[in-house]
Amino acid sequence: MKQDRPSFFGTKIIAFLGGRDTLFMLTALVLTGLVILVFTEVSFIFGPLIIFFETVVLPVVVSLILYYLLRPLVHLLERGGLSRGWGILLLFLGGTGLITLLIILVFPFLQEQLLNFVAEFPLLFEELLTGADAFLGGSIIGGFYTDSGFDIDRLMETLPENVGDTLQNMVSGVVSGLTGFITTVTAFVVSIVIVPFVLFYLLKDGEKLPKHLIHLLPPRFREDFKEVLHEADHQLSGYIQGQIIVAFFIGVMVTIGFLIIGLDYAFLLGALAMVTSVIPYIGPAIAFTPAVILALVVSPFMLLKVIIVWTIVQLAEGNLISPQVMGKRLEIHPVTVIFVLLTAGALFGFVGIVLGVPIYALIRVVVTHLFKLFKRRYNKYEPVPENQYEKGEA
Repeated sequence: MKQDRPSFFGTKIIAFLGGRDTLFMLTALVLTGLVILVFTEVSFIFGPLIIFFETVVLPVVVSLILYYLLRPLVHLLERGGLSRGWGILLLFLGGTGLITLLIILVFPFLQEQLLNFVAEFPLLFEELLTGADAFLGGSIIGGFYTDSGFDIDRLMETLPENVGDTLQNMVSGVVSGLTGFITTVTAFVVSIVIVPFVLFYLLKDGEKLPKHLIHLLPPRFREDFKEVLHEADHQLSGYIQGQIIVAFFIGVMVTIGFLIIGLDYAFLLGALAMVTSVIPYIGPAIAFTPAVILALVVSPFMLLKVIIVWTIVQLAEGNLISPQVMGKRLEIHPVTVIFVLLTAGALFGFVGIVLGVPIYALIRVVVTHLFKLFKRRYNKYEPVPENQYEKGEA
């Protein structure tokens, strides 16, 4: 009888393919792939949208970073009895004064150290090669090294007239690149100028924005969306505030440590450590490399002192500063972080390296919550106590 005939989704073929749910998921994936393929083939249509997106993203990202850095200070001023508007204005004035002091006092000093380092680099490089030649010639492999016919003088002759020429070419290339970069930045001046305005309204009304967004959704999705927004805000604020504070302490400790052991360019190396420390795991290695080169030129004992300073800094950061400042907010495995940094760096360059981890954390929040909703909908992958969801909604 027709009434007893199973529906299409109840046939043995569908059961063999994994059931209705699996078929729906595969269909969704295929349709998603087709949409991506179509967008790829007609990507030229979206050129104006891409330009608009690139123009808007930069000020929004900068404003969000500053928002999460300044929001705790706004709350602190409010608890002190100052209205939110006046507190924001006070922070803006203080930030402007701080930036002015940095430009007048700190940046010229760091610039002088950088120029001195560039000027001395050829001599440092030559001393490093000479020291390596003497060390290898007097080591247990000295005979093999001598028989190899390696001649440091011949190497220096085969190099350009001096390493300074090569370094000068590198600097010229960097300057040329910076010129192009400045030209590009000029195109975004209009959007950059709006950062203070966006930041002001984020600090003033940013905490009201989630409520307005939630009310745009159907009632059945509001609680889930509210939970996702809360977790995303928690992840972003914890990461941005934590990374900046940790980077500041690392820069200060590295500078003090290198000053104590008498290493040249301590302030420049400390500033480099502070800037690169915003990149998890990879940043410290970048900052450690020039310090090692400078120490090798001086003496093996200086290298030992640099290693001791860096070890103390890393132990203090890993066991005292980061646990207190950041805690376990992200809970991302180090291997995952490295893969995220490599992938984001290959796709988006330096911006990807800096923003890759927080963006991954946000994506993980959304995907994790969607998977929870999927389990709640189908309730197949783990046992659920009776009336659990009803209790959670109460």
